[in-house]
Amino acid sequence: MQTWDGMMAIVTGGASGLGAATAKRLAAGGMKLALFDLDEDRGAAQAEALGGIFVRTDVSDPASVAAAMEAAEAALGTPRVLVNCAGIGPAAKTVSRGAAHDPALFDKVIRINLIGSFNCASQAATRMSAAEPVDADGARGVIINTASVAAYDGQIGQVAYAASKGGIVGMTLPMARDLAQLGIRVCAIAPGLFKTPMLEGLPQEVQDSLGAQVPNPSRLGHPSEYAALVCHIVENPMLNGEVIRLDGAIRMAPR
Repeated sequence: MQTWDGMMAIVTGGASGLGAATAKRLAAGGMKLALFDLDEDRGAAQAEALGGIFVRTDVSDPASVAAAMEAAEAALGTPRVLVNCAGIGPAAKTVSRGAAHDPALFDKVIRINLIGSFNCASQAATRMSAAEPVDADGARGVIINTASVAAYDGQIGQVAYAASKGGIVGMTLPMARDLAQLGIRVCAIAPGLFKTPMLEGLPQEVQDSLGAQVPNPSRLGHPSEYAALVCHIVENPMLNGEVIRLDGAIRMAPR
């Protein structure tokens, strides 16, 4: 992380799972960390362990994001890296037992996963664009959003989740093009089955069964492996406008 050593990174959803692993890896690479999350206890503990700061943030609320960005910038300087890991994944079918999908639930998933990622990306990019370039390429920042294999292989009951993640895939290239002249790169990672708090809450035999569906390696992914890809994207200046599947070659079945 030599180019960005000593500069500030923001990780949304940084209190646990993929976000926590990413924050830890970025801090180990020399970056100063700001964790945005709603979980104050875990978030504050994670931030303290990394020597960073925690800011309680509702990513779906532009005003909350603006206040969090201002607080992070005042404490640690201009954000140079943003990793959006905040998200939810409730399951509901389009029609179930004769009832339509709850429109409020669909709206909530889109607002947190897709609009929340956009809110943070657009506001971070505004700050990045005003900063001095850090190298001869004119690099000012890197934005990494979290999609999902559900964007391509959405399962039964994932209509809202898959739509939200498909939106992240769809905005990756145009956002990268929008920000190219400002020296800001944009990529997305589409993880497969990872050992996050949601899956860790399942019985071990269910976890093992899910892991066995992955062709190679035949197991659940480790959050540290997601974090390693984040760091590679940050460090590799030719990665831009790309969505990278990180899934052990799995293609999800309908259920």
